[in-house]
Amino acid sequence: MAPKTDNTEAIVLNFVNEQNRPLNTQNAADALQKFNLKKTAVQKALDSLADAGKITFKEYGKQKLYIARQDQFEIPNSEELALMKEENAKLQEQVQEKRKSISEVESEIKSLQSNLTLEEIQEKDAKLRKEVKEMEEKLIKLREGVTLVRPEDKKAVEDMYSDKINQWRKRKRMFRDVWDTVTENFPRDIKEFKEELGVEYDEDVGLSLQAYSDLIPHGKKRGRGQ
Repeated sequence: MAPKTDNTEAIVLNFVNEQNRPLNTQNAADALQKFNLKKTAVQKALDSLADAGKITFKEYGKQKLYIARQDQFEIPNSEELALMKEENAKLQEQVQEKRKSISEVESEIKSLQSNLTLEEIQEKDAKLRKEVKEMEEKLIKLREGVTLVRPEDKKAVEDMYSDKINQWRKRKRMFRDVWDTVTENFPRDIKEFKEELGVEYDEDVGLSLQAYSDLIPHGKKRGRGQ
């Protein structure tokens, strides 16, 4: 059963205010399908809200664009506006950089989707972090001379540690590429979405890939191009 008129207007008004951007009827109808609202009902609600002065609209030929009333929102001062513009400029630069490599990212995403899910990547990442920590603790003891070991045993441990670090680096890059692609132009707050999924970056738990990489003997460090 479709919502009553008053309830429909409340749903539509809340959606318009949350979006706070120009919307046509089709935009709103598509987004509000989850409320079992038909396009005609959405159109009627938008016109009713506009007539009541609860939202504003502009006409471009035969099309109407609806937008939330701006006087209900807090207007930033000149200093805040300048910071917002600066942040926007930085974000635009990041968007441009990402667009330059989008074809590579899409190709890698398709490959990842056929092999690992986001959850599987996170599980492997957690396992690798644990193994790396254990190896790092063993290496510290070895370098402090706490335990004397044969050269071949030491080499085996260092090779294993180096391999784990390389796997960590690879998984981290794979995850960040997937995450950046999934969240690009994402309509929700990225930080809230990350917390909702339980996603944690290395930095969130006090880990640094570079710090662990620096523990690898000089001759075994992976080059930047590898």
